[in-house]
Amino acid sequence: QVHLAESGGGLVQAGGSLRLSCAASGRTFSSYVMGWFRQGPGKEREFVAAISRGGSRTFYADSVKGRFTISRDNIANTVYLQMNSLKPEDTDVYYCAADGSFSARMRPVDYDYWGQGTQVTVSS
Repeated sequence: QVHLAESGGGLVQAGGSLRLSCAASGRTFSSYVMGWFRQGPGKEREFVAAISRGGSRTFYADSVKGRFTISRDNIANTVYLQMNSLKPEDTDVYYCAADGSFSARMRPVDYDYWGQGTQVTVSS
């Protein structure tokens, strides 16, 4: 069992930056691939980024590539999402998720545990 708690969301102007954090409970954090997803009203949850268990491999949606960076600290049991050059279309609720498989995947259904989400709002 893994409990996830996101923080760091808020209101920012277009072009600004935010850093999201996701703290995980339990002693097996390094056994999970970690991902970030986002979802807006009336929209399906969409993949943003994922990071391998050891942190050496990262994966991004095309819409955020070059602007967002995912990282993890397996000692602190935390995964991060650094978001730069934010755009109004990045406005969504952002969720972190844990996947017990061996490789990073991009479908929400593949992830086993989810946080409650944190709101990110980018004003134009």
